[in-house]
Amino acid sequence: MVRKYETYTFSSNKFFADRGAEGIAQPLTQRVNPHSRPIVSYYFPEGVGEHHYGERHPMKPHRLSLTNALVMGYGIDKYIHNIYNPRPATRDELEVTTTRNISTFFPSTVTPGNQDEMKHLIDTFNCVEDCPIFADMFDFCKMYTGASLAGARKLSAGTTDTAINWSGGLHHAKRGEANGFCYINDAVLAILEMLKYHPRVLYIDIDIHHGDGVELAFYHSNRVMTVSFHKYTGDFFPGTGKLDDNGAGLGKHFCLNVPLQDGIDDDMYLTVFKTVIGDTVTHFQPTAIVLQCGADSLGLDRLGAFNLSIAAHGECVNYVRTFGVPLLVVGGGGYTVKNVSRCWAYETAVLVGADVPDTLPATIYDAFFADSGWKLHPPLTGKVDNLNSPAGLQRITVSIREKLRYLGGAPSVAMREIPPGLEEWLAAEDAAAEAEQDAEIDAPASARGGGRKRTAPNEFYEGDADVDGDEDGEDAPAQRAPTRRARGASRRGARRSSGRVTRGTKDDEEPEQTEDAAPVPASASAPPSSRAGRSRRGAARSRARPRAKDKEAVEQEPQEPEPEEAHEAPDGQEPSAPGTPAALEDPPPPPPPAGASSAPTPTELDVEL
Repeated sequence: MVRKYETYTFSSNKFFADRGAEGIAQPLTQRVNPHSRPIVSYYFPEGVGEHHYGERHPMKPHRLSLTNALVMGYGIDKYIHNIYNPRPATRDELEVTTTRNISTFFPSTVTPGNQDEMKHLIDTFNCVEDCPIFADMFDFCKMYTGASLAGARKLSAGTTDTAINWSGGLHHAKRGEANGFCYINDAVLAILEMLKYHPRVLYIDIDIHHGDGVELAFYHSNRVMTVSFHKYTGDFFPGTGKLDDNGAGLGKHFCLNVPLQDGIDDDMYLTVFKTVIGDTVTHFQPTAIVLQCGADSLGLDRLGAFNLSIAAHGECVNYVRTFGVPLLVVGGGGYTVKNVSRCWAYETAVLVGADVPDTLPATIYDAFFADSGWKLHPPLTGKVDNLNSPAGLQRITVSIREKLRYLGGAPSVAMREIPPGLEEWLAAEDAAAEAEQDAEIDAPASARGGGRKRTAPNEFYEGDADVDGDEDGEDAPAQRAPTRRARGASRRGARRSSGRVTRGTKDDEEPEQTEDAAPVPASASAPPSSRAGRSRRGAARSRARPRAKDKEAVEQEPQEPEPEEAHEAPDGQEPSAPGTPAALEDPPPPPPPAGASSAPTPTELDVEL
C-alpha cells in the first residue's frame, strides 16, 4: 500500500525534501533567561501571511509565513522573551492618519465583486494597479497595523527594549490615499503612539524606495527625524527623496535623504550608513528609534537594483541596536520571497543575540530554498554595475553633516531649573519679605491705603495725636493739619452729639500726617458760620469713651461726678473733658473779643431746630 504523501514528495520524510549532503540545521536548545536584557518582543498576527494581493502582483504576504517558519525552525523563539498574537487595530486607531472617508470605504463599501461599480471612489483613493482591491483587504490592514501599535505601546511602557513586527513597515501610504502597495501607514501610527511618551523619535529607512509617506507626515515636525537610504534617479518610484529635501517650518533640517545609485555594494553602503546614522544620533539624541528594514535593497530583488548581501543588511540592524535605545523594527518592501524570509530571519537572530548556522533548518517550505542549497547567505552581489563613486558618496556625507550642524542640539527638551538648597531658599524668602516691608514704608499714603482714613467727628485725641493745638493753651501753635471730614459733619455733628455718644469703629483712627501736607490756619479750616457748631462738637467729643490705649490710665485716676454740661470753649480750642482731674484741665478761656456777639447765627438756629 502506497501512502498518499509519498506520491507528492521526494523524501522518505513526510514533509521535507531530501537534502542529501547539505544537511539540516538543528534548532537552538538554550533558552534565554527571562530576566536578561535587552527584552525582545516578537509580534506575528495569526493568519497575516494568508492574504493575497493577486496572481501577478509582486507583493506577497506569504513571505511572512516563510519568515516565521525559519525563526521557529532555527529555535530563535527560545531567545525571545515574549511572542504575541496582537489584536487588530480598530477603526478609530486607523483614522488617526487616514481620512474618515477612506477608512469607511475600505471595510464595508468596496469588495472585489462590486469594484467595477465603484470606479470613482477607487480612483479617488488610488486603489488601482499598485494597490488593488482583494478579499479581506481591510482585515489585513488591521492586522499589521495592530501589531505595530502594540509594539509601540510596549516600548513606551518600558516593558520591552526591542519590538519586532515583520508584517509592518508599509511606508508609502498617505492620509487620503493608498500608494505603493500600502493602504495604511503603520509606521506613522506607531511613531505617533511613541510620541505620547518619547520626546524625540528617529525613523530610519533602508528600503530601496524612499519612505515618502513617513517623511510627509512629519515634514513640519522637529520631534521626528526621518533618515532614508534609497535609490534616486528622478523616475524611480516614488520619485521623491532628493538630497535637498530637508523639511519645512519647525521640521527644517529634520528630514535627511541619502540618494544612491544602482549597484551599491556592501562596503560603500555600510560606510555611508554608519557615518550618517552615527552623526544623526549624536546630534538628535533620540529617545526611541523606528527601523524600517525593507528587503528590496538586497541583491537579486525583483524590483531592486542594489548589490547588498543579507549579512550587510543585518549589520545595519546590528549597528542601530548597539545604541541601546528603545527600538521598533518593522518590515517593508522585498519581492523575492525566499531572500526576504532569509534576511528577516537572520536579522531576528541578530536582534536577540543568537548565532545561527548558514544551513537552513527543516521547514515545510524547503522547496523555496532548494536552488540555493538551503543556505542562509546565498551569493546575491555583483549582479548590477555599481554606479556610485567614492567622491559622490563623500559629497552626500558632507552635505548631511552640514545639515546636522543647524540643529544646534536636541530639540523639544524641557528646560528645568535645578532647585536651590533649603538654606538658600529660606534666605531668599526672608530677603523678599524685607523688601516688601521697605517698599510699603517708602510708598506714599495713597498707594498704601488709598488716601487718608476717615475719622468720626466725636473721636477723642490727646497727647501727640491732638492736632487742634489747644492742649497747651495760648502757647499751642495756631496751625492745624488738614483733615478729611465726613459729608455733612459740620452741620449734623452738634445735633448728634447732644443725644448720644458714638463708639469708635475701625475707621475711627487718627488721620495720617505726611510731611508734604502744608499746614493750614485753624481759622481757614471752616467757615465763620460753623464756629459754634465746632464748639458743640467739641463738647460731644469730650464725652466719648477714651481710647483703648489710655483706658488703664483713666481707670487709675479717681472718678469725679460728671457735670451736667461741658464748658464751652472759645474758637480754636477744644473744651476740657468732664470728669478730668484739675491738674489735667485746660486753663480758663480768655474773655471774648470786644464787639463779639454771643447770639447764634440764623444758620445755627436752623440746625438746632
